[in-house]
Amino acid sequence: MINIEKCIRIQGELRKRSILEDRLPEGIRTIGGVDQAFPEKDRVRSCIVVLSFPELNEIEKAFSEIEMDFPYIPGLLAFREGPSIIEAYKKLRKKPDILMIDGHGIAHPRRMGIATHVGILLDIPTIGVAKKKLIGDFKAPEKVGEYEPLGYQNEIIGAVLKSREGCNPIFISPGHKISLKNGIEVVKKCLKGHKLPEPTRLAHKFVNEQ
Repeated sequence: MINIEKCIRIQGELRKRSILEDRLPEGIRTIGGVDQAFPEKDRVRSCIVVLSFPELNEIEKAFSEIEMDFPYIPGLLAFREGPSIIEAYKKLRKKPDILMIDGHGIAHPRRMGIATHVGILLDIPTIGVAKKKLIGDFKAPEKVGEYEPLGYQNEIIGAVLKSREGCNPIFISPGHKISLKNGIEVVKKCLKGHKLPEPTRLAHKFVNEQ
């Protein structure tokens, strides 16, 4: 039986290790994109694709598929889906300078979305890029390339970026070892005319082709 209170306590302990300022290598040379698929009800498959930065040429990709022994509980997705990401990361020969994860970073009720959770456990810089809002209020950006702050409880927890005309905006939040300002800049440099930035767009494509 899952002890939800224990999981929330773990999130609280991990949050103490969260770093929301830039601890990036001098000059980002590679970036990893992460997305997941669910081939069966109790299984999760993760893909990490590593790209050169800022050219965004593919270098390597790795997959992991595991059985999930944790139920779907909003706010605790990292316990259910994080282990598969970590397994895929371990398989990479070329570890990226930063990971862009399909999901939220600190834009989470306890500031512990999957991008933050995984970033802390792997001790690497991470950015969360999500298709939907989990929490917060915002004014919708009007023009492609523009962004507005995502606010929650009198705090800026992320940014809402219009990445493509005719599409809903994407939600960016720092995961670990990166500031919101630099997180936004990295995401913008990864846009190539699609709604999603290239790292997570390709990870989504590859994980669903398996």
